[in-house]
Amino acid sequence: MTSIGWIGVGRMGAALVTRLIEAGHEVKVYNRTRAKAEAISGATVVDTIADLAGTDVVFTSLPDSPQFAEVADALLAAGGCRVLIDTSTIAPDASEQVRQRAAAAGTALLAAPVSGNPGAVAAGNATLVVSGPREAYDEVADLLGALGRAATYVGEGESARVVKLCHNVLLGVLTQSLAEVTVMAEKAGVTRSTFLAFINDSVLGSTFTRYKTPPMVNLDLTPAFTTELLRKDFDLGISAARSLEVPVPLAAATYQLIQAAVAVGHGEEDFAALLVEQARSAGLTLKPEE
Repeated sequence: MTSIGWIGVGRMGAALVTRLIEAGHEVKVYNRTRAKAEAISGATVVDTIADLAGTDVVFTSLPDSPQFAEVADALLAAGGCRVLIDTSTIAPDASEQVRQRAAAAGTALLAAPVSGNPGAVAAGNATLVVSGPREAYDEVADLLGALGRAATYVGEGESARVVKLCHNVLLGVLTQSLAEVTVMAEKAGVTRSTFLAFINDSVLGSTFTRYKTPPMVNLDLTPAFTTELLRKDFDLGISAARSLEVPVPLAAATYQLIQAAVAVGHGEEDFAALLVEQARSAGLTLKPEE
């Protein structure tokens, strides 16, 4: 049996590692706040990152590039593992630096960021995009398959990081566009529930628009993915576009609106808060439709 470790059990990490455990895998878990690791049913909690050294496969789920680099370096310093799989959304250049250090230590790094929030993960509807050594991907394909309904291999190096940033930039642009037209319809006298029902049944309807309809109708900003995290991903995405010499005018405009939403206090709320700020800009005060 492949020995498995997991580092980082925030909302996303907890949902992902639970998928592995429910699939029958034994997993050793480390988290800086131990109580969060102890809350994972069926996990074996370890005291330090070094306790995972020598494990066949170690997953990480962390909020940003510096934390990933810190955790990876601690693991490598303790002896590393055969395959390190990072499910976070981080900067490609930071990941490449870790990749080089890992390779020198005999550890293969797979970038495997996840599309889907913790609820989607729990329901088995998340997808992963993966890059890194093909032989390492083939070795752990079954484990990746346990995390969601699909894992797409996109090549060597940091390709998966760029793909995931493209994904999240599109996520923000679509949400802002949906907010704009929803406010426009409501100001014309059409309720949000009615308008979004039409969109969802039309050729433009999608899993995403249907998923975002309840929080937009009910103004439920309980975070599935916070506005602040979306801002972080736009920072990374626009930086990647700049390094690739790709103009992204719609993303740049959307970034400013995301920044404005964070600045007025929506940072820890769901990014559906873009709807609230769009309505405010249009002189409209929204009320929950329940």
